Amino acid sequence: MISKKMLTAINEQIKNELYSAYLYLSMAAWAVDNDFEGMANWFRVQQQEETFHAMKFYDYIVEQGGRVKLLQIDEPPHDFKSPVKVFEDTLAHEKKVTAMIHALMNQAIAEKDHATQILLQWYVSEQVEEEASATQILKRIRLAGDNPGALFMLDQQLGQRTFTPPASAEA
Repeated sequence: MISKKMLTAINEQIKNELYSAYLYLSMAAWAVDNDFEGMANWFRVQQQEETFHAMKFYDYIVEQGGRVKLLQIDEPPHDFKSPVKVFEDTLAHEKKVTAMIHALMNQAIAEKDHATQILLQWYVSEQVEEEASATQILKRIRLAGDNPGALFMLDQQLGQRTFTPPASAEA
């Protein structure tokens, strides 16, 4: 059985994950508007991942006999000025999400909630990947600088990304 405090925290994290999806969809819209179709694809895939993350928490609450309470999602920013800025914002956001996941893990440890710790371990590992991916793209965009050919090639690479949800609900 999940504690009321943990239930409240995970419901809050569902909101945070859905905000992340909303943010990445806004970034995709900015990318399309600025003719970065590959980046738009990358952000659309990111949006799908974040929605998956929210639903993983949602399903966990249901499995634990808790009640999901969907909270209000804030409006995300719309203007990002440049590819560098949009990926700086992406990395900053992923670091913020990492801190949120760590806070949840600390709460689960304090409550000796072993089931939630197991769930959160997946998210801890996922956040390592999320930050590494955003960092790598940001480095490549900075390396491309003002070279339109290099930026075009990077945009083409980002357009190849696809989303495949893990086969198991435990993944």
